[in-house]
Amino acid sequence: MIKRILAVAAMSLSLLALAGCSDSSQDEADADTAAAETTEAEASDGDAGSPEGTRADPFPLGTPIIEGDWTVTVNSVALAATEQILAENPFNDPPEDGQEYILVNATITYDGDDPDGSFATAMFEYVSTEGNTINTFDNLVVAPDSLDAMTTLYAGGSVTGNIAFAVPSATAGDGVIAVRAEVLSDKVYVAVR
Repeated sequence: MIKRILAVAAMSLSLLALAGCSDSSQDEADADTAAAETTEAEASDGDAGSPEGTRADPFPLGTPIIEGDWTVTVNSVALAATEQILAENPFNDPPEDGQEYILVNATITYDGDDPDGSFATAMFEYVSTEGNTINTFDNLVVAPDSLDAMTTLYAGGSVTGNIAFAVPSATAGDGVIAVRAEVLSDKVYVAVR
C-alpha cells in the first residue's frame, strides 16, 4: 500500500512538473510568436515608408540638410548643360561619348559661431542608376558660377554656386546627388528632379 501511495505521489509530482514545463514552454512559444509578429509589423512599417534621404527615397530638391555647424541645400539640377560648360572656359573638355554635363546648384550656410569663421567641407557626388559614383574630381572643368567652398564663412554666411558632373546621358535625370554636409558626416541623398 505504501508503495502504491509513493508511486501515485511520484506520478503526481511528475505530472505537475510536466505541466509546469508545458506552461513554461507555452509562455516561451507565446513570447516568440509575439516577438515575431512585432518584428513583422516593424518590417512592414519600414517597407511602407523608408526614411527620406536614402538613395531609395531621396530628399526633394530644396531640402535643407543640417549637420553640425552647416546647412547644405541642393537648389536645382540643370540637365544637358554641356553647351553651358563648354562655353564657360575654352579649356573645358567635352564629355566622353554617351555622357553629358549636368550642373548642380547648391548653397552652403555656416551656422556656427567661431569668431574666426570656417570654410565649408561639404562634398557632393552623383550616383548613377547603375550604382556608380561620380565625384567632382572625375572631370576637371570650370562650371559657370562655380561653387567656391573654400571661402571663409562667418555665422550666418553662405555661398551658392554650381558643381559640374559628367554623367551618363541616357539616365542623367534618374540618378541622385549624394551630399556630405561635413567631411565625416553620413551621406544624404537628394533627387535630381
